[in-house]
Amino acid sequence: MASPARVLVIAGSDSGGGAGLQADVKTLTALNCYAMTAVTAITVQDTTGVHGVHPIPLDIIEAQITRVLDDIGADAIKIGMLGSAEIVATVARALEPFEGIPLVLDTVMFAKGGAALLDDGGVQAMKTFLVPRADLVTPNAPEAEALAGMLVESADDLIQAGQALIVLGAKAALVKGGHLSGPMVTDALVTAYDVHLFEAWRMESRSTHGTGCTLASACAAGLAQGMDLYDAVARAHRYVQDAIRTAPGFGHGTGPLNHMHNLAID
Repeated sequence: MASPARVLVIAGSDSGGGAGLQADVKTLTALNCYAMTAVTAITVQDTTGVHGVHPIPLDIIEAQITRVLDDIGADAIKIGMLGSAEIVATVARALEPFEGIPLVLDTVMFAKGGAALLDDGGVQAMKTFLVPRADLVTPNAPEAEALAGMLVESADDLIQAGQALIVLGAKAALVKGGHLSGPMVTDALVTAYDVHLFEAWRMESRSTHGTGCTLASACAAGLAQGMDLYDAVARAHRYVQDAIRTAPGFGHGTGPLNHMHNLAID
């Protein structure tokens, strides 16, 4: 049996298990990858919101990344919640010796309930240090607005924001339209050469916590496994749609997805 592809996730922990490192590890495992983690923050979360954040010391964050990559290595890296400019700079510095590894950057700035998960300095640091290093950046509409400096209110805006991220140095951008209105949800995959739109009917579901984390990790899984970018994103898109459709309905707020929907259980 071939060894599974290795993916290092650099992100915050979600005590409710729906987003963050927990969603990342579930997604990668379900897609037959070996998941490793570097914890950037411990959050107090449930389906009703974020109730506390405890950042991990910078030297511990850097050491986690360095030790794992020096020893085990990785076929892809996925970055999620970072929290501050200092953590962004620390992560960027730790990754400098590993520039050949594909990187998926999920530009986490806000929790589903609206809580800020990245300070203002962190947004600028992300633009400076991590966006130019990314093989794929996966902002939602509000995050794309912050990074591209423009309003994102339509499918055309998704494309323009993606093109702005290419100018900033990203190899590709998947700009997600879930925050826009309308019966269809459109995500725009933008590269320097072309644009692909992924569309799906909007599902009326309160179980959408962790969709961004899950989608980015699923994309990272595909890249780690040697898939081309379009195929990796297409599979990730289908995976998230099915995870929402089969969600277990846990909690009293915005509930988690069913990350294990593709695994047959006797």
